[in-house]
Amino acid sequence: MTQRLAGKTILITAAAQGIGRASALACAAQGAQVIATDINQVLLQTLQQDSARIQTHVLDVRDTDAVQALAHTVGDVDALFNCAGMVANGTLLECSEADWDLSFDLNVKSMYRMTQAFLPSMLAKAERTQGSVSIINMASMASSIKGFANRCAYGASKAAVIGLTKSLAADYVKQGLRANALCPGTVDTPSLRGRIASAADPVQAEKDFIARQPMGRLATVEDIAPMVVYLASDESRFVTGQALLVDGGVTI
Repeated sequence: MTQRLAGKTILITAAAQGIGRASALACAAQGAQVIATDINQVLLQTLQQDSARIQTHVLDVRDTDAVQALAHTVGDVDALFNCAGMVANGTLLECSEADWDLSFDLNVKSMYRMTQAFLPSMLAKAERTQGSVSIINMASMASSIKGFANRCAYGASKAAVIGLTKSLAADYVKQGLRANALCPGTVDTPSLRGRIASAADPVQAEKDFIARQPMGRLATVEDIAPMVVYLASDESRFVTGQALLVDGGVTI
């Protein structure tokens, strides 16, 4: 087995399930020490049992004090994967202020909190080692790259993630920071399964999600995790400020 991330420490939010969990396991398998965070303590404990390279911390990324405390606890990291997020359904006229505010707080401001807390030590490490550090922000192809119906708050927040990512890349490129946004297509995760189950016709809802994927299937978390490994590794040392699509051809 290769060790593409040997010697690196990688922090991942929303790591208890879905893309975050698959990414934590993939990074650990490639030799990284992984700090896996999530609000769900029970699922985090099962993750830690799967790899000795993973340590877990319960974290609410909407709690600024908790984020700052974690940064002081864990110290330097080589890569930060901001994976936490949620999907609010609805058009603009159907979008409540509460849905809008939660979408931006969880999907965007959490990245601001995490990055502001960890960036100073990451930049110091890049200077000390004459290497680079990596921030990976979870965006989406849905409504931020390609418009989709009933995704007003979600699309707006994910477009903001791309803007935040490009800003970070431009501001700190000369200090050894690489920042990229990951833009998956429709991924088969517990979150998606929950949205399918809550639809008026779950069977048709699943068919509709699959139908918009030109490859004729949903992405799996294992389709996305290798891109996280790549962006966290030195293989992507000349890649920054990008919105990288892993969408099965939706945006062809």
